[in-house]
Amino acid sequence: MNIETALKEAMSLDGAIGAAIVDYDSGMTLGSLGGGQGLDLELAGAGNTEVVRAKMRTLASLDMDDVIEDILITLGKQYHLIRPLTSSQGALFFYVALDRSRSNLALARHGLKRIESGLEI
Repeated sequence: MNIETALKEAMSLDGAIGAAIVDYDSGMTLGSLGGGQGLDLELAGAGNTEVVRAKMRTLASLDMDDVIEDILITLGKQYHLIRPLTSSQGALFFYVALDRSRSNLALARHGLKRIESGLEI
């Protein structure tokens, strides 16, 4: 599936507010859907590149032979889920913001994994 289809599927997750695919080398968003007032996906994607980079540096510093499956940021009213894309070429991650009151975190993680497996960039 292409980026547009993957973003549409991510937005079909219960409680999805916004979704983006971001290049964490450059901080540029390849595509986004949703967001709006209170959630600027371009800004959030760029800001979360620092989160991904920091965790990558930490893994390297610790000489850990492992990969990041996902990173969860829990806010009072939202979950922000960051999933580095292992199936793609390049340094990309999926970013999804979820409304805590309308989402199921376990299902969202499972759904993102499924979407990633079908994504072709």
